[in-house]
Amino acid sequence: MLVDKEPLIKAILEFWSEEEPSLKKRVLLLTGVPGVGKTTVLLRTVDVLKTKGYSVGGMISREVRSDGARVGFEILDLSSGKRGWLARANQESGPRVGKYRVHLSDLETTGANAVVAAAENCDVVVIDEIGPMEMFSERFKLAVKLAVDSGKLVVGVIHWKTRSWLTEEIRKREDTELFEVIPVNRDKLHEIVAMKGTEFLQSEKGTR
Repeated sequence: MLVDKEPLIKAILEFWSEEEPSLKKRVLLLTGVPGVGKTTVLLRTVDVLKTKGYSVGGMISREVRSDGARVGFEILDLSSGKRGWLARANQESGPRVGKYRVHLSDLETTGANAVVAAAENCDVVVIDEIGPMEMFSERFKLAVKLAVDSGKLVVGVIHWKTRSWLTEEIRKREDTELFEVIPVNRDKLHEIVAMKGTEFLQSEKGTR
């Protein structure tokens, strides 16, 4: 018995011609060599998202200088304004990274709590950074894991060399996109990251 193959062929062609819905990237991470300006790009991205009316929370880390010399890094909770130490050069205890010792209590009470609160209450979760100092804290790693699994937009910085189960898992996520900050693109890169973030936030709003 002869079978009319035309309807079957047509159905197969239609199936393969259908476009798969693109997965919106929502874990947008900056990376690059030390001192290239990753935190500056991140803060500019945050400013753009805020001007669009989105609530932003999370953690920023910034270097602290005294008499022109870097003495450590501070943590800033973007929502509450609370500050703490990430690491200091003259600290007597704590895990050592180079000439600095990590201030675990501030990293966990200020840094990790800021990330968790943003994942629960804000449109955008900021994490600066996912790096070697932060990896000494299990509580901080769990906070990052919570944020990337929350469904919220995550914008942050990931250290260019740090490798752990957490950083590898984040890098391999289908909804993660990495942006390398280099001198040529650092003045405009925040516009691209903010645009990607806005696309995700708008798509989420449209599905509610």
